[in-house]
Amino acid sequence: MIPLWQGSANTWDCDEMGHMNVRVYVEKAMEGLGPLARALALPAAFSPRTPSTLIPREQHVRYVREVLPGRPLSMTGCVTDWGEDWVEVYQDMRHGDGTPAAAFRTRLVHATAANEQPFPWSSRTLPRLEELKDTPPADTAPRSLMPGGEMRSDAEAGYQTVQDAGVPMIGQGMVPGHHCDVFGTMWTPWFLGRVSDSVPNLLYDWRSRVAEAAGDVRMGAAVLEYRLIYRRWPRVGDLFEIYSSLATVAEKTHSLVHWMMDPVSGQPWMTSEAVAVTFDLDRRKALPTPMEMMAELEQLAPRGLTI
Repeated sequence: MIPLWQGSANTWDCDEMGHMNVRVYVEKAMEGLGPLARALALPAAFSPRTPSTLIPREQHVRYVREVLPGRPLSMTGCVTDWGEDWVEVYQDMRHGDGTPAAAFRTRLVHATAANEQPFPWSSRTLPRLEELKDTPPADTAPRSLMPGGEMRSDAEAGYQTVQDAGVPMIGQGMVPGHHCDVFGTMWTPWFLGRVSDSVPNLLYDWRSRVAEAAGDVRMGAAVLEYRLIYRRWPRVGDLFEIYSSLATVAEKTHSLVHWMMDPVSGQPWMTSEAVAVTFDLDRRKALPTPMEMMAELEQLAPRGLTI
């Protein structure tokens, strides 16, 4: 484990729940990949002049303890596995007192910056991959969503599957320039950010009634875990639509599958699954869901999509 990042959450990094937004966690993780790339003899991997870069293909995020504004944060990381042209990286974000804030497990491909074609590691990087190999701590292990698990093929994650499932569209838009990286493609955190922005269209009223049933408390929401499959990379001006489907529901948690689709080609930009809770904003505790409202989720977001 080597140090990768240090900082804190600014007020503008936090959302209406008063804690750091899920998108910003991934922003910090992406920053942390810069020092890790340097340790792998790829110091310019994320600069516009680089011939090769590291492209995320799959990412698992576990949110362990919420981050509040102004609190100190630090991140360490290591390599957990690697192959001819890919690497799996673990990043560990901690609060100032050492308690875990979040953990990231990301599979990255070593690819050309110009056309995103994977190619083998250099002789300089190979020994460093082995040097950085380590075992993640047990207190941040995945719980409900397993990285590297089953996933649909790109062909199975097409527009026809969305239409056949009859699931609702909860968000849509166009990729602006300020959401793109130096390579002109949408920056990784914004995949999750656009889903986060869209979920209230599906669940705001439902969560409000869950809070009302718990005693008319102030309603909040939080994501506990995320698994994302990055399939294609939209550029400035590309359109997207977000569709959501119920995966699981329990008394205090529910998980939804979100597909970000390209309405022009009918192909997926990204597919994901998130485990979330409705919680009491004052007590910062998860709220139980009445049985009849669990069944209501089946109607709001019919089952049918999987990651």
